[in-house]
Amino acid sequence: MTYFHPAHLIMLALTCGPAGAQTPAPDLPANYSHAIALTVSGKNAMVQLRLPPAAYLNAHSASLDDLRVFDARGAALPFALLHPATEAKDSRRQFAVKLFPVGVAEGDTRDVRNDVDIKLAPDGSVTSISSRHAAASAPAADGHAGLILDFGSERTPVDALVFTLPDGVTNYQAQVALEVSDDLQRWETVGYANLAWLANRERDTLTSNRMEFGARTMRYGRLYWPQGNARPFAAIMAESRASADVAPAQDSIVLPPHAGRFPNDLAYDAPIGLPVSRLGLNFSATNVVMPALVGHYIELPTTKGSSATRWEFSPRLQTTVFQITQDGKQRGSRDIELDEVHATSWVIRAPDARARQPALRLAWTPQTLVFLGSGAPPYTLHVGRDKARSMQRAIDLVAPGFSGAELQGLEQAVAGPVKASGPDGREASAALEAGRAAHQRVLILWAMLLLGVGVLGFMAWKLVAQMKKAD
Repeated sequence: MTYFHPAHLIMLALTCGPAGAQTPAPDLPANYSHAIALTVSGKNAMVQLRLPPAAYLNAHSASLDDLRVFDARGAALPFALLHPATEAKDSRRQFAVKLFPVGVAEGDTRDVRNDVDIKLAPDGSVTSISSRHAAASAPAADGHAGLILDFGSERTPVDALVFTLPDGVTNYQAQVALEVSDDLQRWETVGYANLAWLANRERDTLTSNRMEFGARTMRYGRLYWPQGNARPFAAIMAESRASADVAPAQDSIVLPPHAGRFPNDLAYDAPIGLPVSRLGLNFSATNVVMPALVGHYIELPTTKGSSATRWEFSPRLQTTVFQITQDGKQRGSRDIELDEVHATSWVIRAPDARARQPALRLAWTPQTLVFLGSGAPPYTLHVGRDKARSMQRAIDLVAPGFSGAELQGLEQAVAGPVKASGPDGREASAALEAGRAAHQRVLILWAMLLLGVGVLGFMAWKLVAQMKKAD
């Protein structure tokens, strides 16, 4: 007679029950509450996307665990998330140079560069100059006059000069040379330039008005004319190169207020996915100055014998926000910089907060999503599911061998408008959990049935064995 030992049946029941509970739920586009269509050229395998605000506003996880990229067949594609790097941006800065003409007497052909008295102010700036052998105050036209230049006390590295002719002068050609000094004693030649302004009858102008040289700091300069007639330029601008770190562009959202849990409190409901790094307040009133505390509510353990939930305000920072108009100009407080903060609720506490009713402005730096377009296009970004398992990978597993510069140069996918996709993620998750629980209950019932049959079989076998022994 075939029978099941009770121990075997118990092991079967224990094995079947957990297996049913651990069955992974399918990862399908319909399980996510929102979808964003992505447009790509189809020519590149690696594509990047600056995560749109909708991805953060509809996420159910602070770490974006419910973020997915699906192809047209519903297959999930590998992706990585990167924080955008700060970029160095070069720019050109100009500032005016003070000009002091060196005069010579008419017919004097001597080089007067070293024959000039220069008077300085206590701060080192040039106040006046005079020639030791001429009373003339303006350069002559014989090519031996010059200009003394004062670059100021900032000591900014300069790498170019830009020349402007006086009004009414349209045609001019000459070669100029620049010498520089820090003490008006030792001079060093740093550059030459062939300047030209040529105008035709149609008033079309061809201009060459720059002198370029290696960047260096300089306090004083003197300009002379190796060739051509001296000319008192209307202006000379010094140029320098400036490099500044430019932070990545941020996205922002404005949240309306509602009454908080305590007097003088305003609360703001925020999506959990926002990595807030800056916040500010928007006032409808014109002139407002409001000291305030910014923080969150925290839930306290219930006291013994009480089932009521207790809350406490936890301040994060103290600040004074303002918005005023003075002399026809509007002034406002700067946004508050924060370390990356995820919160579903923000609280502003101030004595007149409820009377002012300011809106809360939250800003964040969106991440860059890099994905492998290995499936069938079109591709879709999905978000919005509870208890989703993160599918993010390290960038080396998505784009192996790509340098930082190559990653920054990847094709940019274009995100379309956000749309609701299938059932809400919470409903889908609840349905999946209910299905797994029902499946587990069925397995347990079958195990109990088999256990009962095994017990009856075992009892029958024992009874038969005892009857044979008695015979």
